[in-house]
Amino acid sequence: MTPSAAYALADAEPTPFWLADKDRPAARPALVGDETCDLLVVGGGYSGLWTALIAKERDPERDVVLIEGAEIGWAASGRNGGFCAASLTHGLGNGLARWPDELATLEELGIRNLDAIGEAVARYGIDCAFERTGEIDIATEPHQIAELEEFAEDAAGLGLDRHTFLDQDALRAQVDSPTFLAGLWDRDGVAMVNPARLAWGLKQACLGLGVRIYERTRATDLASEGLGMAVRTPYGRVFARHVALGTNAFPSLVKRVRPYVVPVYDHALMTEPLTDELLAAIGWKNRQGLSDSNNHFHYFRITEDNRILWGGYDIVYRYGGGVRAEFDHHPATYEKLARHFFRCFPQLEGLRFTHTWGGAIDTCSRFSAFFGTAHAGRVAYAVGYTGLGVGATRFGAEVMLDLLSGERTERTELEMVRSKPLPFPPEPLRWAGIGITQWSMTRADTHGGRRNLWLKAMDKVGLGFDS
Repeated sequence: MTPSAAYALADAEPTPFWLADKDRPAARPALVGDETCDLLVVGGGYSGLWTALIAKERDPERDVVLIEGAEIGWAASGRNGGFCAASLTHGLGNGLARWPDELATLEELGIRNLDAIGEAVARYGIDCAFERTGEIDIATEPHQIAELEEFAEDAAGLGLDRHTFLDQDALRAQVDSPTFLAGLWDRDGVAMVNPARLAWGLKQACLGLGVRIYERTRATDLASEGLGMAVRTPYGRVFARHVALGTNAFPSLVKRVRPYVVPVYDHALMTEPLTDELLAAIGWKNRQGLSDSNNHFHYFRITEDNRILWGGYDIVYRYGGGVRAEFDHHPATYEKLARHFFRCFPQLEGLRFTHTWGGAIDTCSRFSAFFGTAHAGRVAYAVGYTGLGVGATRFGAEVMLDLLSGERTERTELEMVRSKPLPFPPEPLRWAGIGITQWSMTRADTHGGRRNLWLKAMDKVGLGFDS
């Protein structure tokens, strides 16, 4: 570890910055006994919260219960980088590769979805520092410049006028780093948020509409019960006409879904607040979200109080795919991230990190959510957001509610909604395949972006691995 990285990490708290908030709401009591409702939502992250909220907005008389195994927003929804993106397809490139014929529609639906999130934040008075600043994808290697120019042309061909290509001078006028070569600024397709406060605000909005929320209430079993469903919890049961599953990286109650998702661990650092002098040294006047264009990429953004969140790069998979608290921290990744941070921003030498943390992401082989029903249409699920769930989970909530209603909508007719990704193989093939893919991605990053035979074969069959 370099001395500057070691010094910068020395006093960091090993806890998610967003969740270490003095205004964090108290958890609601656990479910004890039996409950009956029209709709049961399992999971208290964005996926479940949006589903419960929209269900009540569509039909205020619908009786909705939400159960959460720990506390609202404690997992990915309270630990992420706060990039609330319009993209439903994990970016333009992935969308073009998988659904070229409907990508224009998917982009339009994504912007409408982001608009609706902003409207909900305003309508319910959610204090989550929602800033629609956009995001810049950054080339840090020469071969990535042409890739960004190609993406800009693809966007123009789809009639998307919100993307602007930035050469090196234009990019460094926005944010100054000696590693930046060019950028593609999506000016309106991404908002920055405080992710935990967004989750807590959605919780309060749900309660205000009459949703009954039980925290520290883990769903342990799902079974048909007459014309509805029964979900067992440690101290009771919930009987519901319909169930929506928003459990994401955790093992699905619908067991046939499990092979399609693997939990991978992502990690982040948060700096102390920057002084006015340090802010002037790097610019960043327009407060966009930033990410580089490597396979192993960094994402970074500036917070409401002028800290820098710096995350990504490593994608840590544990053999067997478990989700456990001891997997949240990975000191080797923190050290690597700290070194990369000062390489990107040498002007910030001496800045210290105040928080380090990690958490699980629900990754699927097509990098974007997939959807379905079980138990004769009484159960719906949306899973596999692969790191872009802050915005896309609201769209997934709409899809789940459409599927449960039996309606044919613009959403349910999409090929993206009707199709499934390829499942991951069982262990030990999964472990070996992910390891080879990781090695190959790293090699591509250091060899001009050239993809080896393994990655080309994975591309051909539509099987990928990302975060």
